[in-house]
Amino acid sequence: MPLDQDTIDESGEKEMSFLDHLEELRWHVIRSMVAIVVFTIFAFIEVKWVFNSVILAPAKADFWTWRMLCKIGHAFNSPDLCIEDIPLVLQSRFMTGQFTITIIAAFVLGLVFAFPYVVWELWRFIRPGLRVNERKNSKGVVGAVSGLFLAGISFGYYIIAPLMVYIMVNYKISDMIKNEFDITSYVTTVLTLVLGSGLLFQLPVVIFFLSKFGLVTPAFLRKYRKHSVIVILIVAAIITPPDPLSQTLISIPLYLLFEISILISARVEKQRLKQEAEERMREEQSTPSAS
Repeated sequence: MPLDQDTIDESGEKEMSFLDHLEELRWHVIRSMVAIVVFTIFAFIEVKWVFNSVILAPAKADFWTWRMLCKIGHAFNSPDLCIEDIPLVLQSRFMTGQFTITIIAAFVLGLVFAFPYVVWELWRFIRPGLRVNERKNSKGVVGAVSGLFLAGISFGYYIIAPLMVYIMVNYKISDMIKNEFDITSYVTTVLTLVLGSGLLFQLPVVIFFLSKFGLVTPAFLRKYRKHSVIVILIVAAIITPPDPLSQTLISIPLYLLFEISILISARVEKQRLKQEAEERMREEQSTPSAS
């Protein structure tokens, strides 16, 4: 009688009971939360540098985006593209406003920096349940998810956030109205735009796995391409602040990602159909012919 009572699946992994899976998931979640807490504490300790050099940076004229835009302006003889000043005035109108927003900002930054590790822990939990060929075809998924998240974060931070801040700061319907924003409003808007962009950039990964399981096909995506525009606008409205500008800025790259997802789905379907044909061929060859 074997000493280990656990059964072994075809890939060599031990099959676990439902309670064992819950215990395994619990430790993956605990390790992920520890990573988030560690980065959150670090961000909280360095809060002054975080606010001056990261969160408030898109509202400064020497921000990277504005410097690059100025260089483009000089290259095309358009000096108007250079931003000399952004008249942003921030205030804290609540007694606990600055402290509360510090905790929120530190937690969001902790989540952003710990995101690759969290994805890795989640993949470690999911991977044993996949078949051998599914594991082979899913290599690099952690890198892809992390890379898309980083691309989304960068797009939100360097493109959407500074443009959003500049337009809203300079937008006036009357000279009698001064734009003096609360620090909570500013930080919440910037963090929502940046984090939302990172999450929305995961669309190709979502389509990849849905196509793997045959739940989505490229024909289905092409058929409902027009409907996807409405869905994208709704999602952008939910995940961004309630204004048309930020929704439009996030909807454009999201639609481009949808088009890329169609190509990914077509490639996945081609591989899946090829594997199914090979499996049927092996089954036919292994079946003895009738005499």
